[in-house]
Amino acid sequence: MTKLVAKDIMNPRVISIPDDWPVQKLAEFLVERAITGAPVVDADGRLVGVVSLMDIARFESETKRGVEEEKPHEYYLHSWEDALSPEEVRVFHITDPPDCSVRDIMTPMVFKVEANTPVAEIAGIMVHGRVHRLLVVNNNQMIGIITALDLVKLLEAPGH
Repeated sequence: MTKLVAKDIMNPRVISIPDDWPVQKLAEFLVERAITGAPVVDADGRLVGVVSLMDIARFESETKRGVEEEKPHEYYLHSWEDALSPEEVRVFHITDPPDCSVRDIMTPMVFKVEANTPVAEIAGIMVHGRVHRLLVVNNNQMIGIITALDLVKLLEAPGH
């Protein structure tokens, strides 16, 4: 029996996310396609990171906590707004957080494997790296993606 490698189990249809998308658009996109994450590319199509639902959840949690902790009571704001310029008020972070893009929440570290990487090695990388997806590359070009579900499917397949 031949040992399986990355190119044997990868999905060649890689869905990439532009790094300048707003987080809200990213969330809607992932939900519509029933996927939990994807590679992130810049305007030139270069791979710059990965983003997942966990990144969105972390961002939302930190934003809500930060807004609650940082916003001063309205009593103090009223007199400040009259005495300070908008630029001076901005220094105190008393406005709502700005819209955030994918590049602000993505993980810039990308786990990649070559097309001929053995499946056992892929599983080890995913376990030790605590990641749910790996990108498959050939000459540093993305040619596929492998998810944890792809590895589980191997257990279900007859003869494996």
